Amino acid sequence: MRLCAFALKFNLHLEISFINIMFKLFSLFILLTIMISLTFAQISDVNYRIYDAQGNPATINRIVDVAGKSDVVFLGENHDDAVAHYLQLEIFKRTLENYAKSRKIALSMEMFERDVQIVLDEYLKDLITEKKFLDDSRPWKNYKTDYRPLVELAKQNRLDIIAANAPRRYVNVVSRNGRDSLNQLSPEAKKWLAPLPYAPASASYSKKFTDLRGGMSGDNHNLAKILDSQTLWDATMAHSIAEYLKRNKMALIIHLNGTFHTENRLGTAEQLLKFNPKAKVLVVTMKSDDNFTKFDKLKDENLGDFVILTDAKVPRSF
Repeated sequence: MRLCAFALKFNLHLEISFINIMFKLFSLFILLTIMISLTFAQISDVNYRIYDAQGNPATINRIVDVAGKSDVVFLGENHDDAVAHYLQLEIFKRTLENYAKSRKIALSMEMFERDVQIVLDEYLKDLITEKKFLDDSRPWKNYKTDYRPLVELAKQNRLDIIAANAPRRYVNVVSRNGRDSLNQLSPEAKKWLAPLPYAPASASYSKKFTDLRGGMSGDNHNLAKILDSQTLWDATMAHSIAEYLKRNKMALIIHLNGTFHTENRLGTAEQLLKFNPKAKVLVVTMKSDDNFTKFDKLKDENLGDFVILTDAKVPRSF
């Protein structure tokens, strides 16, 4: 009897502990949701300015109008820019409202790598929980604040999401050992990458990259390997998008990536045109700027088909 009583008391203690843990997790989730909502609620059109490539004023509606004539819309971001993430969600929402009935819309993301596509698909189909999805998909640390709203909107509307990027472990292989080292990968591993050999960076992209890195001073060989690793990202994201367009005629893909990947219609944008020369591409470049109300032609002209300058004073998302 004493043993039974002890067992009952122990089980009750476990159940209470489990309930307390679940309550704390639920409370944390609610708090996080409120924080995200408050962050977005504090952002408005006073925190950004939209321009066309030459610096003429434009609007979100104008971007969405042009998106309707495109196959792929690249939304370039600074990863910690809360205003850019607000705008990505707004553009995605309006694109759905305008075109979901007539076109197959998909969300494509730099933030997920190709080898987790099956995990992402299972979550979108409600086969696995969000916790298991996050456990196994290697989400970025700012996923819950910056990308979850878009993923959940896509899930709610039963849209495809493309895990577009090359697995980071293979990008690291290139940065350490050079692009030819990928030839040693198994056939199975190569499926997660753009077809080998992938196209090298264009001269314009190479110059932009080396300028960003402070020129070619120092170890040129190592810098070339880093550029090749960057280009593997670009080529693989482009190939992921091209393959989806091949399988889905009349699709409209909204792709999220860091600004450098598509600024000046270079990088991922130009790699896509190697796989699909007829693809109609729209590039929106968002960049944080202390003087966001003023378009500087020297710095900002032609960074994208549309350039959105965001208020650098808004707190970073992480």
